[in-house]
Amino acid sequence: MPSMADLAELVRAPAALSVPGDVVAGAAAAGALGPRTPALAAASVLLYWAGMAANDWADRALDAVERPERPIPSGRVAPGLAVGLAAGLTAAGVGLAAVAGGRRAAAVAVPLAATVWGYDLVAKNTAAGPAVMAACRGLDVLLGAANGRPVRALPAAVTVAAHTWTVTALSRREVDGADRRLPLRTLAGTALVAASAALPPGARRRAGVSLPAVLAGWYVARYGTAQARVVDRPTAGRVRAAVGAGITGLPALQGALTARAGANLLGLAVAMAAPLGRRLARKVSPT
Repeated sequence: MPSMADLAELVRAPAALSVPGDVVAGAAAAGALGPRTPALAAASVLLYWAGMAANDWADRALDAVERPERPIPSGRVAPGLAVGLAAGLTAAGVGLAAVAGGRRAAAVAVPLAATVWGYDLVAKNTAAGPAVMAACRGLDVLLGAANGRPVRALPAAVTVAAHTWTVTALSRREVDGADRRLPLRTLAGTALVAASAALPPGARRRAGVSLPAVLAGWYVARYGTAQARVVDRPTAGRVRAAVGAGITGLPALQGALTARAGANLLGLAVAMAAPLGRRLARKVSPT
């Protein structure tokens, strides 16, 4: 039987710290923050872990060649257990979303789960892969907005989706390294994402430095610097480091989006998951 450490590695457990902020940012933007939000965030985490387990199950043959140390090819987790765990976490995530948020949340959770599995089983190794993964994160933001006014959360969903596109595009070059043009494109995308999160809506714009701008600056300093290192020398190791920075740095972006919606203290709390995620990533790789 696999140990808890093996299962934590399979589902990239610490990387789930990058997930609740999606729901919180969506709920804040849609005016839906409330007692349902923590449960919807937990449902989102379950779906994320499901996607990680399904990803390793789908990649087990490739990982046996490229990453034999991973839980399935190393023999620490059986393939059947991995796919069963993925299916169970998916059912639990959708079920929790339906119980906590009713039909409106279920109407987002079901396509979110389908998109996660579609990425792992079909789209991941195609040109559509980054776009499909971006759609997963965008839907995750809208899950938090389901019981409010979801249209107001669309800008936040697009911003998180754009960030996710950059991370996913880089992740496809984790093993072989990249051409310098790729990190240049993702770095430009990151700058646009940060700018989008930094500027409050027109009615709330004021002179001086705002919390969204500070958190967006933190995000771009961490993730942008890692990508700049890839531009300088696009080795596989630097690409992996940039992908890790994109995952663990996401809470800072989510915090900026939450603060942008007017929830400053909550935005700051969301952003604090970023340094914790970086620390835990030293023990369990988020990629």
